[in-house]
Amino acid sequence: MSLREPEPVHLRRIDPAQNMRRFYSLSVQPTLFGGTSLIRDWGRIGRRGQTMMETFDTADDAGLAFERLKRSKRRRGYRDAFGAQAASVGAIDQH
Repeated sequence: MSLREPEPVHLRRIDPAQNMRRFYSLSVQPTLFGGTSLIRDWGRIGRRGQTMMETFDTADDAGLAFERLKRSKRRRGYRDAFGAQAASVGAIDQH
């Protein structure tokens, strides 16, 4: 049994040659009725996009679906949206 929810993931896929600028976000949240929801947001960067919510009976089931989707999107070329920016901001803050 997992002790806590996974941190939200924000991914991007940018390919200027294909005019592709996409985002994909995943988060896990508890429901009011004791279950757990996996929230997915996706679309073109700069647009509203779409949202889907899947509800699971246990946090473990939601966590497995979360990890499966995260691996799938990374295999398709999506990368962390704030990875390089967060590292550079952290380095600036330390000086």
